[in-house]
Amino acid sequence: MDAAHDDADVVVVGAGPAGSSTAFWAASAGLDVLLVDKATFPRDKVCGDGLTPRAVAELVRMGVPLREQDGWIRNRGLRVHGGGHTIELPWPELSSYPSYGLAKARTSLDALLVDHARAAGAKVLEGTRVTGPLHDERTGRVVGVTARTADGSETTYRAPVVVAADGVSSRLATALGRTTRPDRPMGVAVRTYFRSPRHDDPWMESHLELWDGEPGRSNLMPGYGWIFALGDGTVNVGLGSVSSTNAATKVDYKALFATWMANTPAEWGFTPENQIGPVRGAALPMGFNRGPLYGNGVLLAGDAAGMVSPFNGEGIAYGLQAGRVAADAIAQGLARGSAAGRERALASYQSRMKDDLGGYYTLGRTFVRLIEHPEVMRVCTRYGLPRPLVMRFTLKLLSDCYEPHGGDVVDRVIAGLARMAPAA
Repeated sequence: MDAAHDDADVVVVGAGPAGSSTAFWAASAGLDVLLVDKATFPRDKVCGDGLTPRAVAELVRMGVPLREQDGWIRNRGLRVHGGGHTIELPWPELSSYPSYGLAKARTSLDALLVDHARAAGAKVLEGTRVTGPLHDERTGRVVGVTARTADGSETTYRAPVVVAADGVSSRLATALGRTTRPDRPMGVAVRTYFRSPRHDDPWMESHLELWDGEPGRSNLMPGYGWIFALGDGTVNVGLGSVSSTNAATKVDYKALFATWMANTPAEWGFTPENQIGPVRGAALPMGFNRGPLYGNGVLLAGDAAGMVSPFNGEGIAYGLQAGRVAADAIAQGLARGSAAGRERALASYQSRMKDDLGGYYTLGRTFVRLIEHPEVMRVCTRYGLPRPLVMRFTLKLLSDCYEPHGGDVVDRVIAGLARMAPAA
């Protein structure tokens, strides 16, 4: 490896939350960083736009301004509908995470995170499509990427470490033979935006029952719906479903979404006249469905590694965390005096991520196998929602907002279960 001819210390492919976090933390550690994305920012991304306290904690670590005047809306917790019940569950008071969530459309969130990485010193190349890995002819190790720039010209970017944060399809990981695992959960989500008087609702709202007709008088469908207020006159409204394998589901999600909207109260304003943009869908890769997370000079982060939580479909918190952990492993690796030392430091990225999340994701796979049956979800909502202790446990488990060490009895039970479960 000829460091004199490298373009950077690390090339990060994909400027979503995972890629921008990696670039920010690596640049903050003094590394030369190239952050490359095929899009130009701002750009849209299919997402619920809601951030749990775990994600907020990562943004706080990064020093991202979270003021209301910067377009953020805080939420107090989760309002849950199901089984004939409606319950409001405040985010828990913990030492590890703040007691509030946030919401911000991905169009502005991702652009903000790219700018944050740029301000830390990362060089950002927008409108540049990475076409494949660049291999060392002697060792076969990945030493950069090939790319097509905005003007259509072909080029290469060399670096001793590459991070694939290029989303659920991850062309870079696929080119390296890192395909998705069929035994990991896969979610599907569709969403759109409405102008609505509910735009400043202080609660994130979850609907645990979706009907293919009139509520209570039709068939219960697998999945859940959400309504997340954005504070700017609009709300993000969507629904999701999850399967315990990566097999494609046969549900017509856009038709189900239209049925749900047709049965919502008129005062919510979820009408075609108030809809902003089309109903768009995306896959949610869950439970570390692609790996290894490090090998041969390439780290996988965010959706490229299948880091979405099987419990709640959240990916941003784990993408931000992955970027922080990856950047630390890269900085430590590049500071080592030998190739063996470098590889040990880089490999610590996988062990650290799996030590923290592997057991929790395994619990999530069990959870998915249960709730993919609508009748199971119906029983759980009908008999579980009215019980405060059960719901406190459920909120902390599903949102991944519990004290990993210490805390109350609920925290200790969840932490104990995650430690006992085999790593994903």
